Amino acid sequence: GMNVFLFIRFYRFYDIEPQYYYTRKLLGFALPLARAPAACLNFNCMLILLPVCRNLLSFLRGSSACCSTRIRRQLDRNLTFHKMVAWMIALHTAIHTIAHLFNVEWCVNARVNKSDSYSIALSRLGDKPGETYLNFAREEIPNPEGGLYVAVTRVAGITGIVITLCLILIITSSAKTIRRSYFEVFWYTHHLFVIFFIGLAIHGAERIVRQQTQESLDKDNPEKCDKDPSEWGKPGKCAIPQFAGNPPMTWKWIVGPMFLYLCERLVRFWRSQQKVVITKVVTHPFKTIELQMKKKGFKMEVGQYIFVKCPKVSRLEWHPFTLTSAPEEDFFSIHIRIVGDWTEGLFNACGCDKQEFQDAWKLPKIAVDGPFGTASEDVFSYEVVMLVGAGIGVTPFASILKSVWYKYCNNATNLRLKKIYFYWLCRDTHAFEWFADLLQLLETQMQERNNAGFLSYNIYLTGWDESQADHFAVHHDEEKDVITGLKQKTLYGRPNWDNEFKTIASQHPNTRIGVFLCGPEALAETLSKQCISNSESGPRGVHFIFNKEN
Repeated sequence: GMNVFLFIRFYRFYDIEPQYYYTRKLLGFALPLARAPAACLNFNCMLILLPVCRNLLSFLRGSSACCSTRIRRQLDRNLTFHKMVAWMIALHTAIHTIAHLFNVEWCVNARVNKSDSYSIALSRLGDKPGETYLNFAREEIPNPEGGLYVAVTRVAGITGIVITLCLILIITSSAKTIRRSYFEVFWYTHHLFVIFFIGLAIHGAERIVRQQTQESLDKDNPEKCDKDPSEWGKPGKCAIPQFAGNPPMTWKWIVGPMFLYLCERLVRFWRSQQKVVITKVVTHPFKTIELQMKKKGFKMEVGQYIFVKCPKVSRLEWHPFTLTSAPEEDFFSIHIRIVGDWTEGLFNACGCDKQEFQDAWKLPKIAVDGPFGTASEDVFSYEVVMLVGAGIGVTPFASILKSVWYKYCNNATNLRLKKIYFYWLCRDTHAFEWFADLLQLLETQMQERNNAGFLSYNIYLTGWDESQADHFAVHHDEEKDVITGLKQKTLYGRPNWDNEFKTIASQHPNTRIGVFLCGPEALAETLSKQCISNSESGPRGVHFIFNKEN
């Protein structure tokens, strides 16, 4: 809405206002078509850095004065907003660039007398002493050389080329395929934003878009003086119009966000310099390692995440991992699945590729930034929740379930959460092993406290072979599950989400139910649709509130 408003407002401004009367005569429709997207670019470039100020967002998330649950859910979509703003920047850059290509061509043609007589006369203004120019193409070089000369000799041309190239590289390297397969390419090209913003700030410094000065306008109305430019300056006739450049405005839009982002980076740097001690490295099945760490003054909430850097693997790369420990524990931990170059490097640096035990002093140095808030922080704000994890996406719920277990151990009576429905979808049986211990502890704890109904969990195995199927069939009637060792049997295939939602809705009428997912986009789309279709329209009745980890 703001983009549409700004585009229309500035298009009309440059298409109507009298100070641009002669500029329009020279440039035609390309003047408003270049300036309207420029205004939208200022607005979007102001916004693009804010969604990636993680510390600012965490502060807003944690401040109940600033954020209700509904607003916090919007803050959790910061990366989606960042991408939307980026696409708006790309769109307006394309329009702005195309319009200026017309501007340059027409200005150069007018300068070398290959245009209408009126444009040629306007282009000659500034050649004599006491005159100010309107046409920014001052050299008499025909196209295409003239256009190229303007592009490589004027500040606006040079910076325009540089920031457009930076934008193309940033956007193309952000494609999902490159981001997933060649993360380093995405990471390093994204830092071209520094050059982009410097170029953007000085792009308008030369003031090549000209307007008639107010003093000149007050002397003569351009609509009455435009009949014959050859008469300008003669006794009793209109005075020669005087022109000045538009003062640069972009820096005013972006200086605030740039300052905030600079503060953000300084906070990150300060945090990264604080000492982190790895107290334990545990190798789990399914190419997963667990790092247990300590850091002075570190405080966390359930479901939060940290950024980790290992200088031995890469001095520049930071990667996000969900915390799997509970706030009640005296350490914090993350589980890392080995899926790429960086994780493979960390796996080897921690000595996990060796069979024997490793000495603690041999472990690599680790830098940690965070913790940062996520949707999962709100899990204790609901009486009933559905937790859905897919594969390694179970990690935020490890923290939640551990915290619940500690609260029950300490006889927590003020716990608002009354019921958890936990779903875990996994392709491979090995993935269950490291998480099953925690579920067994919870299962035992709830039974001892006569609250076995508090946690209802369903584990789904989505991939198996024929020999495994035969083995499962033979042991199906045993008291404990053959895979997890839990009393709750593993289910095979995928959940019927429609049935699951309808069953839960019938058991909890007039309740707000939080649905939390850490998993793939396809599953997110399915659950989001189920939340909408199974929620009642009125203020009363059951309402499913969808929350997704980014």
